[in-house]
Amino acid sequence: MSDGEQIYVRIYEPEQPIGNFYILHGMGEHGDRYHRFAELLCREGYQVVVHDHRGHGKTAEASGKFGYFCDEDGFERVVQDVYEIMNETMFKELDCILFGHSMGSFIARRFIQLHSSLIHQCILCGTGSTTAQHYIGNILAKTLARSQGKDVESSFMNELTFSSFNKPFENAKTPFDWLSSDEKEVESYLEDPYCGFVPTHRFLADFTDGLMLINRKEENKKIRRDLPVLLISGSDDPVGNCGKGVFKVADQLTKAGLEHVAVFLFEGMRHEILNEKNNEQVYDVILRWLRNGNR
Repeated sequence: MSDGEQIYVRIYEPEQPIGNFYILHGMGEHGDRYHRFAELLCREGYQVVVHDHRGHGKTAEASGKFGYFCDEDGFERVVQDVYEIMNETMFKELDCILFGHSMGSFIARRFIQLHSSLIHQCILCGTGSTTAQHYIGNILAKTLARSQGKDVESSFMNELTFSSFNKPFENAKTPFDWLSSDEKEVESYLEDPYCGFVPTHRFLADFTDGLMLINRKEENKKIRRDLPVLLISGSDDPVGNCGKGVFKVADQLTKAGLEHVAVFLFEGMRHEILNEKNNEQVYDVILRWLRNGNR
C-alpha cells in the first residue's frame, strides 16, 4: 500500500472474464472463508478479488497485529486500501461489482460515498444501522485507548458489543451461534485460528468512527444516484436488527437520492447468509440480480 503496509490478496481468474467482483470480508474473519462463493462467481466469468483487511487473516499474520488497523484514521485507511488494490487488480474495461459483508459492508458503504463512479453495482450483505450504543462505544473505546493503550485487546468492549447477539437464539451452544444456524459452519469458525480474536481499543475506535461517518446524510448524497444497490440479510440477523436496521439503511440511501435500492431478507437465516443452510438460495438471488441489473 501507499503507506508501506503489505496486504494479502487472493485473485480468482476465469478463462474469459465478463466482469470484476470485489469481496470485502467482515470483522474477526478473513478472505479465505469466501472461497466457495468466489469459485462460484469465477465459474460465472467474474474475476474475483478478496484481500485480508489490516488486522485480519494473513495480512495480520505478516504484520503481527491482529485486531488493529493502524495508528490513525484506521477506517479511512482500510477504505483507501480497497481503492489501491482495485486500481492494481481490476480489468479497467470491465464493470466492477463491490460486495461487502458485515464490517465489509460498512467499508463498502464508505467506498461508494467516495468512489461510486468506479462501481457498476454494489451488494451490502449483513449490514446494519448506527445506534446510540455505537456513539457511546466510540467515546469509550477512545478513552480506553488513551488510558490503557491503543494496541491493547478490548475484552470489555468486545463483550459489550457482541454479548447480546445470541439472546434471540434458544439453547445456544457457543458464543457464535448468531452467525449461522448450521452448526458445522459455527464449529468451523471456532476452529479457525484467524477467526474470533478480540479487537484492540484503537480498532474499535476506528470502526465506530466509520459507522458514524457512513450514516451522515451529506456523505450519502455523494453517491451517484443511478448506482444499483442490493441489501441482503438474514431475517434473524442481530447485526441488522432482524431486518429493521437493513431497511433503515435502504431508506437512508433512497432519501439520499439513489434510484435503484433493493432489499432481500432470507427467512430464518442469521448473520452469515453465505454460510447458512440452503445458501444456494442466496447465491441464486445474487446471480439473478447481477444478470438483471437494477430490476
